[in-house]
Amino acid sequence: MHFSIPETEVRSGENGSTYVAFNIHVNSVLHCQVRYSQLLGLHQQIKKEYGNNVVPAFPPKKIFTLTPAEVEQRREQLEKYMQAVRQDPMLGASEMFNSFLRKAQQETQQIPTEEVPLEIYLSKRQKVTVNILTSDQTEDVLEAVASKLDLPDDLAGYFSLFLVREGVDGGLTFVRKLQDFELPYVSVTSLRSSEFYIALRKRSGRPRCTTEQEDKYIRTVSDIERGWILVNKDQHRQLKSLQEKGSKKEFIRLCQTLKYFGYIQFDPCVTDFPEKGCHAIVSAGNNELNFQVKLPNEQMKEGSFKVTRMRCWRVPVANGTASTSPCSSAKCEVKLELAFEYLMSKDRLQWVTITSRQAIMMSICLQSMVDELMVKKSGGSIKKMLRKRPNGSLHRSESQQAVKSPPLLDSPDPDREQIVKLSTKLSSVSLRGISASNSANDVSGNDFHGNYAFEGIGDDDL
Repeated sequence: MHFSIPETEVRSGENGSTYVAFNIHVNSVLHCQVRYSQLLGLHQQIKKEYGNNVVPAFPPKKIFTLTPAEVEQRREQLEKYMQAVRQDPMLGASEMFNSFLRKAQQETQQIPTEEVPLEIYLSKRQKVTVNILTSDQTEDVLEAVASKLDLPDDLAGYFSLFLVREGVDGGLTFVRKLQDFELPYVSVTSLRSSEFYIALRKRSGRPRCTTEQEDKYIRTVSDIERGWILVNKDQHRQLKSLQEKGSKKEFIRLCQTLKYFGYIQFDPCVTDFPEKGCHAIVSAGNNELNFQVKLPNEQMKEGSFKVTRMRCWRVPVANGTASTSPCSSAKCEVKLELAFEYLMSKDRLQWVTITSRQAIMMSICLQSMVDELMVKKSGGSIKKMLRKRPNGSLHRSESQQAVKSPPLLDSPDPDREQIVKLSTKLSSVSLRGISASNSANDVSGNDFHGNYAFEGIGDDDL
């Protein structure tokens, strides 16, 4: 998550005096509006709890009224402070920090605490309604949804709540995953637009929730309608026949054999692979990022980057200006990049960059796939891993930390295994050609493949 304070406002206090309010944005969307004194109070609490050596520097108090230049300087300092706290694996995951942001969000939107119904979409046509408090945090709402769907605890950890936006053409955009520091009801209602809603979605790749057949069926039908799963004419006839018979289990089994089953497809973006300026459709699933790339010569290519060959990744803010969303006065979108270092062949690493407003969402999907691989390797629980991990981020190796780049949006995770060596049994990478028909039978050639960059996990473990 990218924290910023791009603007300030002069507000009137209760006694007629004025004060400067600092607008805290998360991923370029207004989250809350706070005063300097509120942030100072948070800083003092954190310092008391964790000590002076852990807490980042806080801008000092001023005796006299600030000049416009001093207000701007304080804005920049507070922005750096918030980013430093969020990036710290201990401070950024602390209940003290998260509860401060939740309270500030509710106060900013002036939404009282009361019981309300909240619609959670399972697909474009299917939804459930849960009764929650407006002050319920993301974890509380997710538990309410899991209870409504009779989702077992050992499977609930594989699901998350996402803020979704429906375009004028009916296409869906997964804006971001809802976080612990926000109130889902407040987050979606504050956007004041019917095109935004909250959806339940598996956090990554191939579904494993065999006991949730109905939910899986609904999501699979929705993905086919969106064009996320490729179906040729013969397969379409078979699926239609199974639907008419009500054979949902057989319907799902057939879909599991189709290309891109269980993948999340992102909006069109730009990548520098295989060359700069290529337009692409990126999908995440089955422990890989799939690229459908349109080259400058109009030729279409397809290939997959396996997460098991990514040494590390980062989400720096790309050069560019944010655009203003029509849904509110807040800036809703920012130009972001996802950059990952990939083992193209033995002893040859290469950075691949995707420029997309959904870069953070892509990063979350990558992290989810890594989590599932780690759980599968250790035989543990995904829910326990998520609770243990401070900030939901990938632990970076020493070499990545040395790379000169814009500040990372996520902090290192001390609980994750250190990346120690690269496997020597790796093969080369190539893009394969595809036709424009989008049929699963039209794809030929070899996929990207390889071993995991973490020691002890290889192809045999996947």
